[in-house]
Amino acid sequence: MASTQTIEIIKATVPVLEEHGTAITKVFYKNMFIEHPELLDIFNETNQKLGRQQNALASTVLAAAKNIEHLAVLLPQVTGISHKHRALQILPEHYPIVGKHLIGAIKQVLGEAANDDIINAWTEAYDEIANVFIQLEKDMYKEEMWQGFTAFKVIEKVAAATDIAAFTVVPVDSSQNIDLSTLNLTAGQYITVKTNPKNSEHLALRHYSLYSARTDNGIQFAVRRDNRDEHRGLVSNYLHDDLQVGDTVSLSAPAGDFALNKALMIQNDIPLVLISAGVGVTPILSMLEAQVAANPKRPIIWVYACQNKDHHAFNDETHKLLASAANVKKHIFYFEDGQLLDNTWLATLPKPADVYVCGSMPFMESIIDGLMTLEHGVDSVHYEPFGPKMSLQAS
Repeated sequence: MASTQTIEIIKATVPVLEEHGTAITKVFYKNMFIEHPELLDIFNETNQKLGRQQNALASTVLAAAKNIEHLAVLLPQVTGISHKHRALQILPEHYPIVGKHLIGAIKQVLGEAANDDIINAWTEAYDEIANVFIQLEKDMYKEEMWQGFTAFKVIEKVAAATDIAAFTVVPVDSSQNIDLSTLNLTAGQYITVKTNPKNSEHLALRHYSLYSARTDNGIQFAVRRDNRDEHRGLVSNYLHDDLQVGDTVSLSAPAGDFALNKALMIQNDIPLVLISAGVGVTPILSMLEAQVAANPKRPIIWVYACQNKDHHAFNDETHKLLASAANVKKHIFYFEDGQLLDNTWLATLPKPADVYVCGSMPFMESIIDGLMTLEHGVDSVHYEPFGPKMSLQAS
């Protein structure tokens, strides 16, 4: 527990962080990558360019400052971040590097306003926050289904939609003792792919959601080709264009805390609402599969949005699963046809409901804001954005 003096100083810096937080995190990443370019192998270049990672870290630091005396309230957010850290193989020795450059960025941005008391307080606070992450991730490393990144062979690659490829992979190295029949995957989890694209100076790591928690044939995940807004996704295009059946790819063990409420899965009173857009359907589809297997009588409201029919992912798979359920309402929105998934439509959802949402960052922001405006409780709305999650957290 931080000292009383440290807590008082940290909380006093909250207004400063609200004003300068993103400037601090931009300087932090710039300086850290200059001194440790090897860390560019870990961080998502797209999120860096779009400012998502900087905003997410700023939100995390601000939330920590506001709750410094009660860090336990941030456990759900910390847990989600720790899952990604474990999947990326971030280790205890990385935390001092982050601490050095975060404190350095505070000094650089705030200048003379960052006196010794503030720097000492934030150094103490960072050490405590880092220890929370380290201890939590230590347990996650103990529980990971296999250690580090290991080679998997692609045994199937199919088009799930115009811009989405679905992969099925099996382990190559028997020394890892990965038995697919005993893997206990959870619907909503993701795997992390490590690649070495020819047109990049660095390794590139990306998270991709499982579209099924079953492992009868292998581990199944999907990848959308990311070519929007004049950006050409380094890893997604490599996987679409270059990774073929028979090739190998390195994966770390499944991770993530986006999961169905097990207690509610077996009852028939509170409906399950599954909302997704584009490739966001991937973890949501695995949840539908898990729900139908556990209790097909539970009321299900399936909501999916995408550009048009050609971009409609996993349509056949979804249809078969919904046909196996007893009480289903299905709603499809094609943006090109002017069909909008807005607050007016969200207002038709029942309350209470158990709601799960996944999609792009703008989609997530819109849906979450709408659900909160319509007074769906924070405990009943669960989400997994395809981007840094803390950038959507209310601090």
